[in-house]
Amino acid sequence: MTSVSSALRAAAAPVWDASLAHPFVRGLGDGTLDETAFRSYIRQDYRFLIDYARLLSLGAARAPRVEWMRRFAGLASSVLEIELSLHRAFAGRWGVSIAELESERAAPATAAYADFLLRVASLGDFAELCAAVAPCMWGYAEIGVALAASATSDRYAEWIDMYASAEFGELAAWSRSLLDEVDGDVERMTEAFVTSSEHELRFWDAAAAPAPRPAAG
Repeated sequence: MTSVSSALRAAAAPVWDASLAHPFVRGLGDGTLDETAFRSYIRQDYRFLIDYARLLSLGAARAPRVEWMRRFAGLASSVLEIELSLHRAFAGRWGVSIAELESERAAPATAAYADFLLRVASLGDFAELCAAVAPCMWGYAEIGVALAASATSDRYAEWIDMYASAEFGELAAWSRSLLDEVDGDVERMTEAFVTSSEHELRFWDAAAAPAPRPAAG
C-alpha cells in the first residue's frame, strides 16, 4: 500500500521536478547564479522564516498529541532563536546587513506563500497544516542533496551544505513521517501539499528575477 507521504510526493512530482531544474537552483550548483539575485533571495528568505515560525507555533497549538506539540514548539523556537541568527551571520558574509534584513518588505511571492500557509494553519485541520508545512522542509532537503552530488562549483557551497546536512535530512524525514501518522482527509492534504509546492516554485521564480523593493516604512 502506498504511504500518504509517497502519494503526496507523486502528486506534486511535476512541480518538484520544475523546482530542481529551475535556473536559480541550477545556478546554485554550477556557480553561475548572479550574486544580486542571491542576496535578494537571502533577504526574502529571512522574511519568510519569520512567518514560518508563526506557522510552526500554530502547529504546536493545534497538534492533537503532546509529542507533536513539543516538536512544533521546539521548531518554532529554533527558527526564532537559532535559524534567524544563522541567517543574519550568513547574510553578513554576502554583504547583506542586519538593517537590510529587518527592513526588507515581503515580495508578492513571499507574501502569497506565507499567507497561504497561515490560512491553512488557521482554517484547515492539523493534517492539512502538516501537508502544507512539509514541502519547505522536504523539498529543500531534496534540492540540497541533489546539488551536493552534482555541484560543479563551490561558490554557494555553504548554502548547499546547510540543506544537504544530516540534521536537515532528519527534519525532512520527520515531516514525511508525520504525513503518514496524522489522521486526515488525503484529498485535502494533497491539495495543501501541491499548493505549497507550487508556492515554493513561485518563490524560486521571484528569486531568479527580483524586483527592486522599497524599504519598509
